[in-house]
Amino acid sequence: MLAGGHSLLPMMKLRLASPAYLIDIDDLADELGYVREVGPPTHEIRIGAMTRHRELLESELLAHRLAIVTDAEHVIADPVVRNRGTIGGALCQADPSEDLGAVCAAVGAQLLIRGLDGERLIDIHEFHRGPYQTAVGAAEMLIEIRIPVRDGSGSAYEKVDRRVGDWAVVAAGAAVSVVDGAFGHAGIALAAVGSGVDCEEAERALVGESPSRELFARAGKLAAAASRPVTDQRGSAEYKRHAAAVVTERALQRATARALGGEA
Repeated sequence: MLAGGHSLLPMMKLRLASPAYLIDIDDLADELGYVREVGPPTHEIRIGAMTRHRELLESELLAHRLAIVTDAEHVIADPVVRNRGTIGGALCQADPSEDLGAVCAAVGAQLLIRGLDGERLIDIHEFHRGPYQTAVGAAEMLIEIRIPVRDGSGSAYEKVDRRVGDWAVVAAGAAVSVVDGAFGHAGIALAAVGSGVDCEEAERALVGESPSRELFARAGKLAAAASRPVTDQRGSAEYKRHAAAVVTERALQRATARALGGEA
């Protein structure tokens, strides 16, 4: 399926993908391109799979409710890609260095998939099955991304790249809620340091504790320890693991400041 084409076409040029057919779904942009808040009883932000990067970047609702998305969109690619690329295309590409996958993992998104047999809603951690592999099956489409909205919450995204808009060397997303001076919820996700990085130990270290620089540093080290970077042209595994701790700590600081009513 061809949405924006900025993931599929380069893979075709490199002979990494050779589809027998291309189905252009650009005409579905009016139906599946939106950002809206719903509730109650469920309070969440819903994003259509055909929503363009530019629309995410310009959304006042996301800037107010889910600043992590706005943060990420500022450092994704260039205006040409942002004008055509879609959130659904990015998630279905499932590149380990892709930004929005880490964003959705940090905020605990659920993804709505529609097929001939009906619809199913799955957790983002079940959606990605490995590099370039997802839970979307034959004759199915990703339709919508649903993100819970919590009281007293804040989120942020931090990225290290070689040049503006490049794939991440290391990136981290954080989403927290603060209740009565302590973390009631914490979500952390890393990009570009291994597929499906599990940060549960770092998340558990935060819940129930009061925000502090020492706590952020500890969570950063735990997240980095769970990462699985490899040495490549973007840097050594040792450097990436160190950077993972740093960007996790920074993302947590900014997310917490936002949760407490400030901007960082």
